[in-house]
Amino acid sequence: MSVATWVGLHRAPAAIAAPRVELLSLPAGGIQPQPATDARGVVHVIFFTGPPAGGNLFYMRRQSGADGFSTPIAVNSVGGSALATGSVRGGQLAVGGNGRVHVAWYGANTLGTAKRRPIWYARLADDATHFEEQVNVATGPREIDGVTVAADRGGHVYVAWHGQGPEEGEAYRTVYVARSADDGQHFAPEEPAPQASSGACGCCGLRAAIDSSGTAHLLYRAATAGVNRDATWITLSGAASKPVVLQPWKLNACPMSTFALAPRGDDMVAAWETEQQIYYARLHTGARTFSTPIAMDGPAGRKHPSVATNAAGVTLVAWTEGTGWARGGTLAWEALDADGHRVASQSNAAPVPVWGLVAAVARPDGSFLVLH
Repeated sequence: MSVATWVGLHRAPAAIAAPRVELLSLPAGGIQPQPATDARGVVHVIFFTGPPAGGNLFYMRRQSGADGFSTPIAVNSVGGSALATGSVRGGQLAVGGNGRVHVAWYGANTLGTAKRRPIWYARLADDATHFEEQVNVATGPREIDGVTVAADRGGHVYVAWHGQGPEEGEAYRTVYVARSADDGQHFAPEEPAPQASSGACGCCGLRAAIDSSGTAHLLYRAATAGVNRDATWITLSGAASKPVVLQPWKLNACPMSTFALAPRGDDMVAAWETEQQIYYARLHTGARTFSTPIAMDGPAGRKHPSVATNAAGVTLVAWTEGTGWARGGTLAWEALDADGHRVASQSNAAPVPVWGLVAAVARPDGSFLVLH
């Protein structure tokens, strides 16, 4: 692995110092990193390797204070069952109680006579040396796409995706969720998310995460009236409420976008793309309100954000620049203080391969790790 440390530019006049940001490339030509940090400060990461149309997911972890990651182990028990093409359907992971790692991903191949795509799920075994056999948690909706996973410390696991509704067309798509109450041992049949409106962008990704109260939140891109591609926030647990539009976007096409979502104290931080620019906002989960979205500094041509917040309240947003269909690009990031002031930033920081993503994670010492 090659490691580069960048201390940011463009310091804000505030007294907050720029955080240390470590950039780390994945082993074995891996792409699409997805990290999470558990309560002990252990960084858990999955990544993709192999042919984009049918490859494999691997998992590794880095103990708090350690210099490097563990030897990667396979996530999928069915070889070649993961998909990287498009950058919006790759694996996602969540860490639940006792550091249990949960992974979900969109299947590379169809199953059965109905030729439906599976949504695969696997969890780390009790001894943490291997993953249990993968299972398909999608059994009903047609033309499914996207996938995300979230888990809390009480054994609740949520695997969500979007799929076709009772009629054809994006206007009838919605978000579906399969739930487990026993730490992923069993899942109930998927159901439409009760807070999601009808209309979901057909080729965009989803992102779910759990807040400090144990409520599961999800971001997705709506698709109504053929042109309303709004960044939308719903909850998968807790009291029912209407979807919250974070930012509207008029577009008569699918932008193949992804979302980022992470806890920040009692709130959440979110990042998304609108018109090839990356925006950031703080979600006030109790009130179901959010701060005014902030655009990242610089021109457009940006996609696929990742977001993380450290104990000091500094948020780091990372994203890709110049990437597109079958085209790589570069990594860029920006750090903001608790009031949204820019503390540091770096563009053209590292290469991003074809179908690649970038991923930020905060460490207990206040520094950030960005994988690419």
